Amino acid sequence: MSKAVRRALRAGAGVGAVLCAMAIGGCGAGAGGGGGPDAKPAARTTTAASQLSEAVITVAPGDGARDVPADGGLAVTVDQGTLTQVTAQTDDGATVAGALSADRRSWRPAGRLALATQYTVDALAVDPQGRAAAKHAVFTTVVPQHTVIGFFTPEEGATVGDGMIVTLRFSRPVTDRAAVERGITVAAQPAATVVGHWFGDQRLDLRPADYWRPGTRVTLRLRLRDVQAAPGVYGTQSKDVHFTIGRDQRSTVDAAAHTMTVRRGGQVVRSLDVSTGAPGHTTYNGVMVIAEKFAVTRMDSRTVGFGGEYDIPDVPHAMRLTRSGTFVHGNYWSAPGVFGRTNVSHGCIGLLDTKGGGADTPAGWFFSHSLVGDPIRVVNSHDVTVAADNGMSGWNLTWQQWTAGSAL
Repeated sequence: MSKAVRRALRAGAGVGAVLCAMAIGGCGAGAGGGGGPDAKPAARTTTAASQLSEAVITVAPGDGARDVPADGGLAVTVDQGTLTQVTAQTDDGATVAGALSADRRSWRPAGRLALATQYTVDALAVDPQGRAAAKHAVFTTVVPQHTVIGFFTPEEGATVGDGMIVTLRFSRPVTDRAAVERGITVAAQPAATVVGHWFGDQRLDLRPADYWRPGTRVTLRLRLRDVQAAPGVYGTQSKDVHFTIGRDQRSTVDAAAHTMTVRRGGQVVRSLDVSTGAPGHTTYNGVMVIAEKFAVTRMDSRTVGFGGEYDIPDVPHAMRLTRSGTFVHGNYWSAPGVFGRTNVSHGCIGLLDTKGGGADTPAGWFFSHSLVGDPIRVVNSHDVTVAADNGMSGWNLTWQQWTAGSAL
């Protein structure tokens, strides 16, 4: 006799009650019983098993993956089913653009992933019987150890001359020039075709085939974030820089005649007497572009390889033309009679001025009427044509020579 029966008899229960208790116990435990409470979970388990989807979703890289490269092969695929929805988002909620394949068996992103970013992927699919399956995965892209920045000119909001050349100097050498160049575009209104030219592995200049049209609105678009510039080196910039082309002013310096003719829109507005480079220190021929303007600056011959020949602490109305040290500037220390008659400089273009800089002097007038980006052409000097990478001197290359320097 079972313990349950003995307890029932001691409590004075009738035989009928005991038998009933035994019968109830038998109903719950019997293999053939169909209505007992213990039968319900088994029925539910059988039903759930019959509804499991055969579709198997795979997300690569896997859930929890770290240090995934930007082009690390994000893909969602399904076996024994078709995808109905795929959503990939960054940790700040930005949706990743992508597309399903024609057979809806796979999904891939439209472009590269961002670096140093956490991504969440959710995918839904159905098997041939219409039963749904789901997959969730989270992974993180690699944080680059080395980055590169492009320092650019002109600056945001600048108004520049029609000879302006966009210049970027990179903080690290660039080995994948094509990838970097694809990430840099220059758009103009009215439209102009602008092409890049590499000078070494750390400088990219961009210009149109001819001088810009006055009034052109230009946008430099930098899309260098996550672009691999060299093995293990990635760009960080994603920004737009806007500038405007001012009036058309072009000047011609005749080193033999000692004059500078200033034209606007093709019309002569003034002719100025100048003094260019003396024998042994002649001025470069060719087109040079004003890159910087200084109301007053110091000029020390030691910084340009001329030893201790001069050190003038207060050169007025100075405008840089080349990186090697060619300027057009005011000159108060030479006799007024040399201007228009004799070449006495160490390669610069000198204009008559006063100490401290006079507003009504030839140098003062030219300074106030010039913009960064204005081209100045030197002719009839006993020197070579300035190198294309010495300042913004790329206009001395033909369009064919210029476009040959593009990585694209």
